[in-house]
Amino acid sequence: MTVAALSYSDEQLAQTQKGLIRTCVSAVEKLADDIFSYELSAEDLPEFSAGSHIDLHLPGGIIRQYSLCNDPQESHRYVIAVLRESNGRGGSEYIHEHVVEGDELLISQPRNHFPLAVGKGRLHFVAGGIGVTPIMAMVAECIRKNLDFHLHYCVRSRSRAAFLELLRPLLDSGKATVYVDDEGIKPNFQNTFAHPGAGEQIYYCGPSGFMDHLALVTKHWPQDAVHFERFSAGASQEALQDDSLNEAFEVRLASSGKTYTVQADESIPEVLRRNGVQVDVSCEEGYCGTCMTRYVGGQPEHRDSVLDDANRRSYVMICCARAKEGPLILDI
Repeated sequence: MTVAALSYSDEQLAQTQKGLIRTCVSAVEKLADDIFSYELSAEDLPEFSAGSHIDLHLPGGIIRQYSLCNDPQESHRYVIAVLRESNGRGGSEYIHEHVVEGDELLISQPRNHFPLAVGKGRLHFVAGGIGVTPIMAMVAECIRKNLDFHLHYCVRSRSRAAFLELLRPLLDSGKATVYVDDEGIKPNFQNTFAHPGAGEQIYYCGPSGFMDHLALVTKHWPQDAVHFERFSAGASQEALQDDSLNEAFEVRLASSGKTYTVQADESIPEVLRRNGVQVDVSCEEGYCGTCMTRYVGGQPEHRDSVLDDANRRSYVMICCARAKEGPLILDI
């Protein structure tokens, strides 16, 4: 297929030698008001697991993260769903206005900070709006493996609800429930999740207020039974990032031994870029995972909402992290 490449810079195209994948937009479909799906195809696409996402590298250096919402068994394509956010940072508007079938898009390898951990109990999936995207891949896997699950899907209106037709068999069979704000159909998650059963797991994803509410209603659940992925920092994480408490620290690059000072009002990527070291960042609030970097020395002050305790022993999200003891030595 001949592709109509968007206006990528030579520098961006050169990054295909560093792990980026050149894909073709093989289909575009309207899923709901302001939501379109984009099917990305390429030869030998890496395998992905339910809960995975990719970085979408757009012309102009924009990097955005989108969950893969198709069945992980589909090895020939990745499917993402993009909500147009008029008050966002411009990435979704660019995609809606410029990306069409036949275009070439650069993407990262899939990575998963929201994996599906199948236990012996029922799986509860709770999605708010576009937060349904990573859940769709999980549901597909549960159906294929005949696992016990229930999907709770919260939307403002049916016209803004993606995947409703695809979910129709689950709604009819009682394996899914849709709550529609403008129809007065609202959930009571405090009751629904008041008494976790043995081995039960809950997975939730959605906008910030929705996420904070689910965190409250599941705070009595076993910690290893609650799984979530944020699209924004959230109230609790923002409290951790009180810039008035920042102090200067040093960061060192393991490859060159060069050491730089990060001032109280600066981030690690800002300092590195000023000194000619290019690093990929996107959200700059510690929830997307784009800037995950291995460190080999120092004691970081983690401020992300992605890494678990095991990963934090080796990795740091440099967009928001600082250092308790320095220099913080990065494997760059």
